[in-house]
Formats: sequence, structure tokens, C-alpha cells
Amino acid sequence: MPAPDAMPHPDAVPAPEVTPHPDAVPAPEVTPAPDAVPAPEVTPAPDTRHPRSAGRIAVIGGGPGGLYAAALLKRLDPARDITVWERNAPDDTFGFGVVLSDETLGGIEHADPVVYRALSDAFVRWDTIDVVHRGATQTSGGHGFAALGRRTLLRILHERCADLGVRLRFRTEAPPAAELAARHDLVIAADGVRSATRAAHALHFRPTVTGHRNRYIWLAADFAFDAFRFEIAETPHGVMQLHAYPFSPGASTVIVEMREEVWRAAGFDLRDTAESAEHCAKVFADALGGRPLRSNKSSWLTFATVTNERWSHGNTVLIGDAAHTAHFSIGSGTKLAVEDALALAACVEEQPDLPTALAAYEAERRPVVLSTQRAAEASLRWFEELPQYVDQPPRRFAFNLLTRSRRVTHDNLRLRDPGFTGAVEEEFGCPPGTPPMFTPLRLRGLELRNRVVVSPMDMYSATDGMPGDFHLVHLGARALGGAGLVMTEMVCVSPEGRITPGCTGLWSDGQAEAWTRVTRFVHESAPGAAIGVQLGHSGRKGSTRLMWEGIDQPLDDGNWPVSAASPLPYARGVSQIPQVLDRAGMDAVRARFTEAARRAARCGFDLLELHCAHGYLLSGFLSPLTNTRTDAYGGPLENRLRFPLEVFDAVRAAWPGDRPMTVRISATDWAPGGTGDEDSLEIARAFAAHGADAIDVSTGQVVPDERPAHGRSYQTPYADRIRNALDVPVIAVGAISSWDDVNSLLLAGRADLCALARPHLYDPHWTLHAAAEQGYTGPGVSWPLPYRAGSRTPPAGRTDAPKPRLTLG
Repeated sequence: MPAPDAMPHPDAVPAPEVTPHPDAVPAPEVTPAPDAVPAPEVTPAPDTRHPRSAGRIAVIGGGPGGLYAAALLKRLDPARDITVWERNAPDDTFGFGVVLSDETLGGIEHADPVVYRALSDAFVRWDTIDVVHRGATQTSGGHGFAALGRRTLLRILHERCADLGVRLRFRTEAPPAAELAARHDLVIAADGVRSATRAAHALHFRPTVTGHRNRYIWLAADFAFDAFRFEIAETPHGVMQLHAYPFSPGASTVIVEMREEVWRAAGFDLRDTAESAEHCAKVFADALGGRPLRSNKSSWLTFATVTNERWSHGNTVLIGDAAHTAHFSIGSGTKLAVEDALALAACVEEQPDLPTALAAYEAERRPVVLSTQRAAEASLRWFEELPQYVDQPPRRFAFNLLTRSRRVTHDNLRLRDPGFTGAVEEEFGCPPGTPPMFTPLRLRGLELRNRVVVSPMDMYSATDGMPGDFHLVHLGARALGGAGLVMTEMVCVSPEGRITPGCTGLWSDGQAEAWTRVTRFVHESAPGAAIGVQLGHSGRKGSTRLMWEGIDQPLDDGNWPVSAASPLPYARGVSQIPQVLDRAGMDAVRARFTEAARRAARCGFDLLELHCAHGYLLSGFLSPLTNTRTDAYGGPLENRLRFPLEVFDAVRAAWPGDRPMTVRISATDWAPGGTGDEDSLEIARAFAAHGADAIDVSTGQVVPDERPAHGRSYQTPYADRIRNALDVPVIAVGAISSWDDVNSLLLAGRADLCALARPHLYDPHWTLHAAAEQGYTGPGVSWPLPYRAGSRTPPAGRTDAPKPRLTLG
């Protein structure tokens, strides 16, 4: 059979692949298959083969992952005795359609061509996505999807298992995993999101199950949509969304989703399944052409994200939803389960013993799963926050939706559908032939030639606060490298406000003269580049060693006293206990900031940023974890904001009116009880109301026991939320590493500027190279005249040697 001509991208498929509810035993929709597909009973002989043979295998759960694992392991060794326990009937399933990616199908093709051919014959294929909002339809093509009915998938796997001799026991509860483990070589727990196996051994697997705020229901329509369809309904009760795609020539999956409060306001909590389906059909009557929706004993659910610290326990291993879940909006549930099965079977075959095989399986799959879960979390959060996007221009809204997981990007879409992407760029305001990142931006009297910022990075290379040749070269090189805005490190407003002895300052005129040397070089040698200064005070995180000598560790000697909002050391038992700032102390600090701002203006800095993040002094007033005051500067957020706003107002008054001023905040403390989403909105709103021209949205570093969720672009959702909730310009930071990421974030309306740190350490000419790689030569960036000869990629050694025309034997 030929390879499929339109396979889905694994994350461009926002197709609802819903995690089966373990208690749902839906009524059969088609004539049921026999209750069991028997295999010959085999009495295994004593196993004297290598331990990796795993001669007796029990599989708990007859979903796609469990069935495929059984089929693969049996195919690899026909002598294996494999039994699958499934408590439901053969054709009982929760949900309707399944979408598989080309990556998953490629693995199936190599591992089992029989299953691959059967799946290929059953697929429905299409390649467009329609986003319908406020009566307008935006269509993006070139995606390539393939889907089939869930019952069809199960039937194919049932038949394959039967052909291979796998024993299938339907309508039969599996014995407990511990009991099976005692008389089997391997137990595969594929028993779903509410896995009884996982629960029974929770102390070992150490699961975490995280609930989410949206309600959704899995329904079907008896006709085939001609595209994947997202439709937004703004009802009197709130925003509802529809996700729909075909899975057979005459049927489509339909998911209806909304926030919990909208669900209750619309009365869905009082409606049964049939009534819910009827009401959803009315809400989305245009999409359905007035046709009804049907259910499969569906119920309204909230999604649960499952993670486990360990995936195996002795000879028992978790796969699929028992081990991990990823939100249905990126269509990954069945994909992950099938890929788990492929990896597990391969590791059992390849490794010398079962413990090594299970360890190899987890080592192979965990990074892939975590990456998928991060993308799914971004997608899930996007739909939870959907109301904040509904006022975006129509094409931007569609682009934002399509790129919500951060795996589908501007470059992906430009290749798939240049017409659609070009229309989005035009709506954004890109000049012809200009990538979004090279579109100018004006903040007050400053026009930035592009949207790239060299993020503030502490260099710890000053003496007595004095910037030297290192800072001239460091900042000058990055200005020559094409960025629109180059930021200094945190420049401290007083000697006692330093983090380390190596931090720079602006508390003296001598330091101002040294900084003037830097700004003069940038303005004269890198025309078009702007340079900004970040002013801050270390607070309780001061008087510590240079980063490479022990980050946040106190100095061995020469310590200076530190001060803070409250007498809480940064690291208990390690850091100094700070002095609490009284009114006089706060006045003195505010005066220091004001004096530094005046010096910064005389230095010629184009922009000033007030550092109110990362647990330093002003951040320490904002966070409830570091501010336990009982006076007018502690307690509710309104009070905790008071002193940072006093400092901001004083600095804004001292800073020239035509030059912009930004504020860096930590939008989350990554710790229970700390700054969260609503607090960060209020903090950003307050600074914007006081005249901040943009909010630089970072996260964390406030308390040492934080637990950040690291990953690609992991902080950008916080900037996104502030920008779209408050309509205030934002600077996004946090593991933004590619020009494609920058273009995607800007075009989706999630950021106005993107700040990159480590990429600029790796490559000072990052922005120039981004322009060259995109073939851009416009005014948004320019190579310095002495460097222009290097604006093309240097030629490499020849790799196109002539191939032999004859083979003589």
C-alpha cells in the first residue's frame, strides 16, 4: 500500500482526542463484535530463555495502547503467552474519532505493516482548518490530517491481536496488578486516566493529578465537516467554543467546551446528556447546518493532567493515560499511548533484562511526553483564557489559535499556507517583505527599529560598581549585532543595593561617566540601536558571591548589611536576616533611585526599566511570601504596591518625559501562596496607570523553594495574559531561542517585544543572523559597514562529489 498522502502534524491537530472516562460504559453504536476474540490456550513451559523474553505478559486495559503493546510483543515473539483484560465489551468506547500523526503512523508502518495498512484504508483525510469567529471564517490550508473512528481502530487492533494469538478477555475485570505481577513476567497497566494500578501503588509511582477549569463534552454529528473547524460563540452566558473534525465519510467528532462559570450560567449543570447535546446544537446551529448532535453516554468533564514520578514498579509498567495525559486540544492521547507501546516493545526486545528494559522505556519516552505535556498545557491554558482574545483582529485571532501550543509556528504556517500568513502579517502592519520581528515599534519618543531586546544579564564584572572595558565590549558587541534594544544588567542605585561585589552601579558621577562611554559607542558605532538601563536594588538577596563562586551564597567576608520589606532571610539559616525598611529607610531608597535616574538620563540612555522582579527589594514588597508587614505597606496587594509605585513615580518624574520607562515584574512566584495570575494583572495594571510604557514580564526567583515549569518559551504565557487582558505593551522573556519563536509571539499578539538572554551570549550577532536566514535586508536591521562582508554564510567544504556511474563486480 502507498504511504498516506496527508498525515497530521502531531501538534497542528487540535483534534479532541479525549481521555476515556474509566466509568463510562457507553451503549454500542454498531453491531457488537463477539465478546471475545479467543486465542489458543497455551500452557507455557518453564522459561529458560533470556530474561528479556518476558514469556508471560498481562495487559490491564483494552484501549489502543494496551492492545497495540500486546500485538507488538506477540509479533516479536510468538511463543509469548499474552492476555489482555478489558472490563467493557469489545465495541464499547467513550468518544468517537481518533487522529494519529504522521510520526506515529511511521512508527506503526515499520513495526507492523498489517496494522498500518488497515489504518490507512480506514482514514478520512483533509488538510484545512477553519476558524469561525464573529461571522467571519479564516481558512488555513496545507496541514494534512488523518482520522478514523475509535471503534474502527479498536476493531483493527482486536483482529490483529486475534490473528497473532493474543488472548482477549472482555467484560472482565483484571485481577489486581500485584496479583498478576506474581504470576507474570511483565504487567502492562494501560488502565486509563483513573488507573486502579496507579492508585494501588501510588506510594511508588507518586502520581500528581491536576484538574483544570474548563468543562467539555464529547459529541458527534452525522455528517462530515470538510475541514477541522473551530467556532467561537459569544453567548449571554459567556464564551463557548466548538472543536470539530470528520472521522468517517458520514460522521464528525464535536467537542463543546467552556469555562466552569459559563457552563453553570448556561444551565448545563442542570441538563442531562441528551438535553446538553440539544442545547449545544442550538448554540452552534450555523456550524451544524441545523442538524442535531448525538452522544455516546457522554458526560461533561474537566480535564485532568496526570504525571508520575516513576512509570514502573517491579515488573509492572504504566503506559498511556495511566502514566500521563495531555490535553485533548492537541490530539495526543491515543498518539502517546501507541508510541508508548512501540517504545516498550522495542526496549523489551533490545535490552538484556526486564529492569533495564523498563528503565530504557521510561528514559526514552519521558522527555517526549514532558515536551508534549508542555505544549498541551499551553494549548489548554489558551482555551481557558479564550475570552481575553476574542477582541483581537480576525486574522490575528486565527493565527493565535493555530500557534497556541508554540509547536506550530509562523514559519510552519508560512510554508503551509503563505497566503493566509501573508494576510496575518499585513493585518499586523508588517511592511512588504518584512518579518514581524523587523517591524518597528514606538514607545513615547523612541522608535525601535525591530522587536528584539538583549535581555538584562548580570555580568558580575565590575569593581566598586564601575563598568569597565568588559561592559563596553559586551554591550557594544550586542548593539553591533542588530538588536533593536540592548539592556544593561541591573544597575544598582547604592553600594548596599548591589547583589555581589561585581555588580555595576549608578550612585556616583564617576560611574555615570563610564556608562556615558558605553552609550556613546552604541549610538555612534551601531546607528539605529537603542540602549536601556535597568535600575534596581538587591534587597535581601544582596551581599552574596559572584554567580560562579556560589549563587545566592553569602560572602566569606566583607559583607554589607541588607534591607528588605520584612525580616525574612532569602535562604533560612544561610542568608542574612535583613533590616526592615522604616519610613526613613524607604525615603532614602527612593532618593537613591531618583538620583540614579537623573544620572542615567545624562548618560544618554534611551529607555529606563525599574526592576520590580526576582525577589529584589521592590519585588520583595510586592510578593506576599516576602512581605509580612502589618503597616500601610503590607497586607493586601494595594498596600504591597504602595512603595514600588512611590519609587516608580519618583523615577518617572526624574526621567525625561519623551523617553519611555518600563517595569520588570515576576508574574508568578512559582510557589504556593505567592503572586499569581490575578495579582500579576493588578500589579501590571497599577504600573501602567502610573505611566509605564511597557511591562517586562518575567517570573519567579522570589523564593528559593520555587518550582518553575521550565520549557521552551515557558514564561511567555504570562506576558500574553497581561497584554491581552489589559491592552498594555509587554516584553516577553523566558527561553525564547529562535527567530521563528519571536515572529510567532509577535504575530499572535502575545508580545510587543521579545527579550533574549542566552541566545545573545551564544551569538552576539543573533539578530543580524536572523535577518540573513530569513533573506531580509530592509531598514529593521543593518550590518555595520566593517562587518558587511560577513553578511553571507561562509562557504563550507564541498559535499557534492560526483556519484559513481558504474559498479564493477
